[in-house]
Amino acid sequence: MPAPATAPPGPLPCVIDIEASGFGRGSYPIEVGFVLPNGESVCTLVRPPAHWTHWDGRAERLHGLTRELLEQRGKTPEEVAELLNTHLRGCTVYCDGWAHDYTWLALLFEEAGLQPAFTLRHLHELIEEAHAEHWDQTCAEVRSSLQLTRHRASSDARVLQLALGQLRQAPGTAPMAAA
Repeated sequence: MPAPATAPPGPLPCVIDIEASGFGRGSYPIEVGFVLPNGESVCTLVRPPAHWTHWDGRAERLHGLTRELLEQRGKTPEEVAELLNTHLRGCTVYCDGWAHDYTWLALLFEEAGLQPAFTLRHLHELIEEAHAEHWDQTCAEVRSSLQLTRHRASSDARVLQLALGQLRQAPGTAPMAAA
């Protein structure tokens, strides 16, 4: 039986997740959420500039965010990039979809005219090969124990962080280096 989805003792890495306007070429970030090692989470919507026009209804059905909501409640790319740099300066930040997340963050920072003050790495670097086959199941168990029904950036980041903690606690797992 899986352990409850609470943060295990010891340091957990900072984890980020990004929701986007779509899944392919032309897509851009619309929500960014992260969880710090101490469990604090931050999430913000991104108001797309007028020239970010790609919109995929399949992605909208997945995350439930509309372009109208982004226009009303989103922050500019500059505000979001500054927020990320303020909270994540000097950190190594982990994500589960590095290729997409790196591209979306690069687009966000380019639009803002800023450089990231943190390093983005793939979360799977922290998962031992022996536990990799349990990753998806562990994430599903954590999501279920947290009773999450929405696919949103900060809650997804929390699921990833806690799932990593659970795998790290599994028998035979070497302690993870502090991130």
